[in-house]
Amino acid sequence: MSVEAAPLQGITLYSHANDFRSHWIRYVLAEKQIKHHLIIVEDDDEDVASLNPYNKLPMLIENDLKLFSTSIISEYLDDRYRQNKLYADAPMQRAEQRQYIWRFEQDWLMLADKMLRHPDSFNKEESVKAQKQLKDTLVSLTPLFQHYPYFMSETFSSLDCMLAPIFLRLPTMGIHLPPQHCRPILLYMQRIFSRPAFLKSLTLQEKNHYRELLKNI
Repeated sequence: MSVEAAPLQGITLYSHANDFRSHWIRYVLAEKQIKHHLIIVEDDDEDVASLNPYNKLPMLIENDLKLFSTSIISEYLDDRYRQNKLYADAPMQRAEQRQYIWRFEQDWLMLADKMLRHPDSFNKEESVKAQKQLKDTLVSLTPLFQHYPYFMSETFSSLDCMLAPIFLRLPTMGIHLPPQHCRPILLYMQRIFSRPAFLKSLTLQEKNHYRELLKNI
């Protein structure tokens, strides 16, 4: 479906078929059980470029509102639709969540970009460095996943929606965590991947691409 054919009412999400940022928002929508129109497009779609100055996905449109920053889309959906809250209401806890999201965007997502880049712009040397850096970081931060069922929390949150698509793509990035040392992270991944909303958030392309990994959950 093209952008021009998009419905005028309700939420429309323009999403890549297999991209961790798009998947992040699809997961938020699924967890919050928000009805929406999903349109699968490519980053270089001319119609998307006409609506989004950065020509990047995901992009959310609701009536006259157009959003194309993933973290802003996530927070908007939680503020706009109050069911199944993913952000804390208390200012201190909410600020802490937003800061974690900012840090993950600056660090982990930037590294993932280098490893999952389109073949036309892929740089093997940068990818190898990013692979080692992200793996070493995850190994060192394993204790953060040891004491709570979700990321630093007893309850599922926006941070889990953000992290799950990255963890799903670790094998594609060539990152294999040592099972004995990283057991808390691997158990965390099992909990997140087995949630009905996570399975619902997957596109057909993602289900096919990650079939073997999900089959073992």
